[in-house]
Amino acid sequence: EALEDQTVRMVMGYAVDLANQINRFFNHTMADFEAFLQTLEEHYQVVPRGAKGKGNVTLTSFDGLLKVQFATADRITFGVELEMARELFLECVAEWAEGARPEIRTLIDDAFKTDSAGEVSREAIFRLLRLDFDDERWGRAQGAIRDAIRVVGTKRYIRFYTRAALDGPWQPVPLDIASA
Repeated sequence: EALEDQTVRMVMGYAVDLANQINRFFNHTMADFEAFLQTLEEHYQVVPRGAKGKGNVTLTSFDGLLKVQFATADRITFGVELEMARELFLECVAEWAEGARPEIRTLIDDAFKTDSAGEVSREAIFRLLRLDFDDERWGRAQGAIRDAIRVVGTKRYIRFYTRAALDGPWQPVPLDIASA
């Protein structure tokens, strides 16, 4: 037990130090990126990222072998309107599938299925927005989905890539311990 405790404490010390280094690296990289963009904004007298500073930007080395992608993504959740959308979709499917096998309902049920944390798949919900059917209820259901979308914050990402030659494939530079 003492050896296990000692091992855990030693490894956790390394992990905390590495997490702090990654956090500092992220903050310094974002600061360098913001300074670069500010220089461009001043030079061209424009704000290329929009008023809210959103958008994705890729910077590439002069030789074309290195690139860094900066991305900002909205973190979203769904309001209670999503349940109203589900009911409208089910009404449509019930009418359209009259006399058909009951498994057709699983198409809608699957889109609204929740994971262990009680969250629905955003991708599945957004797929429903891309489908266009000539039924007024379907349109109302899509409107309910749009009304249900709540932006609860943003998340900034930095991704790094390298390649050996200009015609070579980009290889990610993993900073994820699971990918090491």
